[in-house]
Amino acid sequence: MILIVDSGSTKSDWIAVDNNGNKLLEKIRTKGLNPAILPEKKLKKIIKGSEDLKNNREIVSHVFFYGAGCGTEKPVQTLREVLQSIFINAQIEVNEDTMAAVYACINNPQEAAVVCILGTGSNCSYYDGENLHQKVISLGYTLMDDASGNYYGKQLIRDYYFNKMPENVRVAFGSKYNMDADYIKYNLYKQPNPNAYLANFAEFMFLHKDSEYTIELIKKGIRLFAENMILQFKDHLKTVPVHFAGSIAFFAQNEIKEVAEEMGFTTGNFIRRPIDRLIPFHTKDL
Repeated sequence: MILIVDSGSTKSDWIAVDNNGNKLLEKIRTKGLNPAILPEKKLKKIIKGSEDLKNNREIVSHVFFYGAGCGTEKPVQTLREVLQSIFINAQIEVNEDTMAAVYACINNPQEAAVVCILGTGSNCSYYDGENLHQKVISLGYTLMDDASGNYYGKQLIRDYYFNKMPENVRVAFGSKYNMDADYIKYNLYKQPNPNAYLANFAEFMFLHKDSEYTIELIKKGIRLFAENMILQFKDHLKTVPVHFAGSIAFFAQNEIKEVAEEMGFTTGNFIRRPIDRLIPFHTKDL
């Protein structure tokens, strides 16, 4: 059994297939496994909380894991050890989530492209057809992650409290979410995964795209992301497309295309969930 995992900070999608790419189990979903945020004990608890994973752990031969928080060696090593302790007979491969986005978005294995992730967090890399290049190491949701779910959640909460929302939008937002200050602070400062908590608010934008306020909020985040991340690779933007992966990108396609026209880059593919497109990539040589 081969396990392919696409993990953000909010959730992890697991697919179990045989060597020919045939699915063996229904798609498994667990909480996010971000080793830069969660301790080893919590990572193990989340994985073992799935009956399917626990019951089949000894017959797993390979685990191909792509995840948020896997961009530096220390968290990668932590997660590799956690996975090896559970899937004791498996070969373990841990990569940052950007590589899952690359393999899912490009049209052929040698295609060069700028590949962006806009999900709970955000990231941007240049893939030259063989190697991945990044000019900025992400410092996470408190300092970076422009145009991500947690970025938009933060902006929405701020606008609500600073009375910068149109009144009809503010009423709708306050009706949908618990906006009690103590409740918000409890989730931000006392609970794990505050970035995922913030990202939960982003759905509101896509349910209220009839508001000019919401459209401009989306575009503002995308412009920041483009200026700080995509334009790092301006020398390549005239010759390669910019692909996008993640739910925020998928639902903000129109706004991304408008910003792309403003800033002079060409959008390519928009993939909401990269994991399904990873199956042929990992089974073709087994």
